[in-house]
Amino acid sequence: MKFADRLVGKGLDTWIITKLVVFNLSWMLVLVVPMASLVATLMAFGNLSQNNEVTIMKSSGVSLYKMMIAPFITSIVVAYLLFVFNNDVLPDANHQAKILMGDISRKKPTLSLEPGFFSQEVSNYAILVREIDETTNKLSQVVIYDYTNPSKINVVTAREGFIYFSPDQSKLIMDLREGEIHESDIKSSGMYRKIVFEKHKIAMNANQFSFQQSASGIRGERELSIEAMEVIVDSLDKQRAKYVNGLQKETNKYFFMDSTARQTVQTLITPQTEKLIYVRVLDKIKSTKNIVLSNYRRVEWSEREIEKYEVEIYKKYALPAACIVFVLIGAPLGIMVRRGGFGAAASISLAFFLLYWAFLIGGEKLAERDFFSPFIGMWAANILLFIMGILLTIKTNKETVTIQLTLLKKLIPKKLRNRYKNVNDENF
Repeated sequence: MKFADRLVGKGLDTWIITKLVVFNLSWMLVLVVPMASLVATLMAFGNLSQNNEVTIMKSSGVSLYKMMIAPFITSIVVAYLLFVFNNDVLPDANHQAKILMGDISRKKPTLSLEPGFFSQEVSNYAILVREIDETTNKLSQVVIYDYTNPSKINVVTAREGFIYFSPDQSKLIMDLREGEIHESDIKSSGMYRKIVFEKHKIAMNANQFSFQQSASGIRGERELSIEAMEVIVDSLDKQRAKYVNGLQKETNKYFFMDSTARQTVQTLITPQTEKLIYVRVLDKIKSTKNIVLSNYRRVEWSEREIEKYEVEIYKKYALPAACIVFVLIGAPLGIMVRRGGFGAAASISLAFFLLYWAFLIGGEKLAERDFFSPFIGMWAANILLFIMGILLTIKTNKETVTIQLTLLKKLIPKKLRNRYKNVNDENF
């Protein structure tokens, strides 16, 4: 739906649309899996708590830690599989989606002709049609201005004709009947030629109407694996060191002067040369300022580029790790809420995931602007929720805590609450 306005009217094949959807589903999957882990954990432990099975297991000597062993191991497996997908599959999917979307955006819609109006969608041609039969695609009273040769004026008229694309969609064919071709040369104004024809075909270039998928393109940071980004970061780090050395040399060269050089400069200053020296010194200061600022901007640019790639590297680890963190959050919360339905689980999961998503997006932007390190930007949410999950797990294991969802009930409209109550009564 996000790209619908850029796809409508392009005449694209169903397979192309399917590939575009699948490629864009890849990055959505990376975000969905952690949330699905939280929903599943909340529903599982919510059902156990709602049916008093947690109480029975605790009375039998089974602690909450033992109950969480299987989900915790499963979350590690899911996190590993998500990491593999995030590192090996997602970069290629993002790259193919970018190329495919660029190719689609460059594709023009199919040629549309309107009776009584000139169409200039085909390069170097202007086409005028008086009447169009939509059932047979028959054109009547056709006039074509051909600008393919700038030194000649070429006008083609026909009583009727048909327009269609070649089988490979590379040419637009005008099949004309009963018409004339009028040619004149701009350089020699006395030259004029008229050709009368019964049948005549004009093959026009139709590359702008056909879809041709590009083979490759330059990859951004979201289209690379961790290994490839580490190579780029290493080269950028060496480049940054080179820029830093250049900056230090320039600053030492112009801003530090030993005592011997200072005395030499002072002996050169006389009343006659003082003004000239000051003018030259000011020019030198301006040029030095530009040189130093140029070197500083190079250092700053390399640091921003390194941080941009480091953010993506840490993100590829942080998102899979969220599956493990959400299990630590979901198990004690499911027991506290005592609701195993999808509605309660989805509501709580959405609240936590919005918090996680806000930390992720905010951390990414702030890290790229050098407010703090990329590691903190990408892992702050995981660290915060991990500590919260540990505390909730310890507290829930020691004592039974119940969370009432009365506040959420008040937010639901009264009609929906009564309907939900009636449905529960009927099921009971």
